[in-house]
Amino acid sequence: MLLRVGPLPEDALAAAAAFHGAVVPKVLGSGEAMVTLVFAPAGHEHAGWRLAAVQSLARALSPARVNALASADEAAITAAASYLQSAPGVTGQYLVLDGAGAGPVVNSDA
Repeated sequence: MLLRVGPLPEDALAAAAAFHGAVVPKVLGSGEAMVTLVFAPAGHEHAGWRLAAVQSLARALSPARVNALASADEAAITAAASYLQSAPGVTGQYLVLDGAGAGPVVNSDA
């Protein structure tokens, strides 16, 4: 399940509160074996709460997998989501994507 998060407030504390109030119940009640959250890009002050939330959800839902991506680049989101789908050992990760960065995501199943 690919779940797009937002829009969220710009303030990190308000964004975390909104996420926990609106998104966490959806994830906990989804019954999915894999959830990939997609956040819009945000400042560094959001990284800590996002990572902690994803790690907590991954622990709570184990053996289901929960990961998160942060990007506005649809090609990067698609590539990373495909990689995560084929990587059964990856869970509890918050990946900030830059489609113009180091190059394409390598997926051995492609």
